[in-house]
Amino acid sequence: MIRRAITDLVLVGPAALAIVIFIFLPAIVVILLAFTDYQFGSSTANWIGVDNFTSLFGSKIGRKALTNTLIYAGIVIPASVGLGLLVAIGLHHLTTSLPKASNILRAIYFLPVSATLVAMAVSWQMLLHPSLGLINNWLSILGIAPQQWLSNRDLVLYTLAVIGIWQSVGYNMVLFLAGLAAIPKTLYDAAEVDGVTGGWSRFWVVTWPMLGPITMFVIIVTAANAFRVFESVAAMTKGGPAFASDTIVYAIYREGFVYFKAGYASAITVIFFIALLLLTALQIALVERKVHYR
Repeated sequence: MIRRAITDLVLVGPAALAIVIFIFLPAIVVILLAFTDYQFGSSTANWIGVDNFTSLFGSKIGRKALTNTLIYAGIVIPASVGLGLLVAIGLHHLTTSLPKASNILRAIYFLPVSATLVAMAVSWQMLLHPSLGLINNWLSILGIAPQQWLSNRDLVLYTLAVIGIWQSVGYNMVLFLAGLAAIPKTLYDAAEVDGVTGGWSRFWVVTWPMLGPITMFVIIVTAANAFRVFESVAAMTKGGPAFASDTIVYAIYREGFVYFKAGYASAITVIFFIALLLLTALQIALVERKVHYR
């Protein structure tokens, strides 16, 4: 028993120690800093209680970051999950008839996932340029007035949401393709014997229930990525114009590493963590009821 316990400790100990040092201890430090007025570079910190949290919810800029993040996630999550499923179903059926074309399309859809988002952001900036961008040029050909996609406060957040959808569809497609490939063909044969012959009926009776576990995983991952949006905001808009595209994670970066308000940035981090934790628990509670595991 002692030898086995020592062996288990040797195997588990390093990983557990790394988790404690690099995850739990920093999390505890952030929680403590959230109740102080500490600034990076300062040798002292005063305990101020919940003042940072009050400032966050009482500030128009703080509320704007929270609202923008919710709107962004509300657009990106359903659109990227739905489009990822549609693309996966199309490519899954195309595999049997045109396998080479299916492989090429898979690579094209997955390119935004594998490419560096900062490099992709530069490409999007060129496409969305007010006068030289291809998108406005195409709109001009159609008789539509050019738009200030990244400078208009009414459009910038939705423009970033479209880019977020474009980035997420490929990853979701791959996950759904794996789920579709794992569905036994015998289930479709059994459903056909029971009179389920139409494509739409086969989807609702067989495909959709069998994709329950992978769908729950896709929703959770997509939601986490949507609420953590940072790279596109930092590279393309920096939260502007007039904080119209400001998000929670970018606010954490700005307050902590631009203004050096470590305490305030920690308070935003704590709120963000709690919100993300509650959202994940809610998703699991709601989706779990309709998920069937095999």
